[in-house]
Order: sequence, then C-alpha cells, then structure tokens
Amino acid sequence: MPMRHVVFLTALPLVFVAAASAISQTPERMPNIAEITQWARSGHANVHSESFAHWNDAGQIPPVCATCHSGAGFRSLYGFDGSEPGLPQTPVPVGGVVDCDTCHNPALPSLTEIQLPSGLPHPVTGFEGACMTCHQGRASTATIEKSVGASQEDEVNPELGFVNPHYAIAGATLLGGDGALGYHYAGKEYEPRFFHARPVATCVSCHEPHNLTVAEEVCTTCHETGDPKAIRISRQSFDGSGDLGKGIHADIVANRQRLFGLVQDYAREVIGTPMIYDGGRYPYFFADHNSDGRADEKDGAPVAYTSWTPRLLKAAYNWKFVGADGGIHVHNPHYALQLLYDSAEDLSSALGRELTGMSR
Repeated sequence: MPMRHVVFLTALPLVFVAAASAISQTPERMPNIAEITQWARSGHANVHSESFAHWNDAGQIPPVCATCHSGAGFRSLYGFDGSEPGLPQTPVPVGGVVDCDTCHNPALPSLTEIQLPSGLPHPVTGFEGACMTCHQGRASTATIEKSVGASQEDEVNPELGFVNPHYAIAGATLLGGDGALGYHYAGKEYEPRFFHARPVATCVSCHEPHNLTVAEEVCTTCHETGDPKAIRISRQSFDGSGDLGKGIHADIVANRQRLFGLVQDYAREVIGTPMIYDGGRYPYFFADHNSDGRADEKDGAPVAYTSWTPRLLKAAYNWKFVGADGGIHVHNPHYALQLLYDSAEDLSSALGRELTGMSR
C-alpha cells in the first residue's frame, strides 16, 4: 500500500479504518456506508477485543479457532474461499474480524446444515448459518461423557479437568434439548429449541445484524416492556420466592447462584478440597484449601483445581453454560432452569440434602 494511503487511514477514526477494511474485502460490491459504519462500531469489528486479539503475540490463529475468530477462517471452513471445506490447512494471520464477507458471502445461502459439538446436525437458513456456527459453543453432553469415561460419580480423577462450554453461546442455549449442548442428565427431558411467536423466528428478528443491538420494539409487540430482563413468560416461580412480578431472568440468576453454592459445598464436604471461581483467569476454577475466598498460590501463580469428580464436572459445566449466554433468559429460559435444577438436585443427593425452594 502506498505511504500516502497509510497516512490517510491512520489519521481517520477507527470507524472509517474498519469501513475501508470491509470495503477492501469485497471490492466487487458497493456497501451501504450507514450499515458499514454501524458494523465498524460493533463487537464483530473490534480488532482490539479479546475475541480477535487473543493470538496477537503469536501472530497467527490456530485453525480450530480461526473458523469463528476471523472472517478468513469462517470462509475456509465452508469452502467459500474456493478451498476444500473443513478446518483451514494452516493457521490464519491475526488482524481479521467478522467482516462483511462473513455474513454477506454469496455462497452463504448454500449452507443449509451445520454440525454441532454434540455430533448432531442442525438445519440453518440464510444468516443463521453464520450465527449458529460461531455461537454454538464447543462442548456438549457427549463431550462431558467422553471426558468422565467410566469413573465413579464421586471418585476424584486427576486426569479430569474443567470442560469449558466456550463463550457467547446463544446458539447453544437457543437450541436447548435439540442440540444437547448443555449437560443432560439421564432420564430427564429438556426444552427443545425455543421459538418465539412470529415474526420472531431468527437471530436477526431481534438483533440488528450490523450494530448487534437488540430491537426492544420487537418485544413490545407482545410484552408490556421492551426490557428483556423484566419479561416473565411463566406463571410459576422457579426460585422459591413466589414473586411473579419480576422477570424470569431473576429466577435464573437466583438458581444459578444457589447452584454454585452447592458446587462449593460439594467440593469442600465431599471431595475435601474447597474451590473458588475466577472468571478473569484461566482455567477459572482454583483450589482454596484454607477457604479464605482466594486461590491458593504456588510460585506466584494460582493453583488450578485438580480434584474433579464426574459429578462435580457435570454441575460446574452447566453452571458455566448458563452463565456463558447473557441473553439466556430470552433465548431459552426454561432450558436454563432445567439445567440448573438437575445439577443442583444431583449435588444435593451427594450431600445428603433435600433440594427445596427450586423448581424445574
């Protein structure tokens, strides 16, 4: 690129740099500058966010990560770039984002089915193919079952480690029992894909596709408020409060908090190794032998929790799964409540307690 172009771009605000980048990736199409501007200010275009900058020091993104953390990787996954469909053959250079050609690629309508981490196929249409590919998470019931193998439920297995469902997993929660991407306990039935009343049928029915904001006016078509957290779609109290005037979001928050209390009780009373959670540090769960609420340290580093049992892993996975989608109270609230209840029930049984105050 000639030096005069470099000077010109670096002198402009980020929004126009991003817009120029998007345009350069699709030179044969004249983009709508208003939509480009919205996109450039969204999380999908924020090249400095952890979603895209995580690999900056390495200079390249591993193929398995690049499929969702760069437009180039996504196109390679489905062969939209002319390559053989599948994981990119080599790491993808850093600096890419979810660009225009991710969702507006002419080949995207040909994508009619995606594979889920559970091994199940799921049909998709249009933009949903891109949304569901990258927001389906990376684990499932099958992942957990494979991880625990034949270990006894309360047997500490030093080979076990926390299985992370991943982040921003709205697609996984939306699919509910149809995707089996939460951990499903044997003998239980789970809410299938959650369908709102028409015309709310796809991701873009509620989410503005370029700036990613939620169109609250869609909510008020049927609900008295446009605040999703204030909406209640059930006449049942799930958290034992009996308060039907609050949104179902509050029930999910309360039950998730209670589940984590049981997770900690089980770790302390059954396993004998207390744990804490720190969402800002990987692998998130740490040992806390003196129960002071802080991670144990060794050589200046936090000590990862290594006393996992199958029962603890399943419950911790569901706890993290429900928290990994900030909109789960909209995408599939009853699925969230079922996962929380079943995990709490299972831990309570191991603790010799009766689970009261929670409903499924």
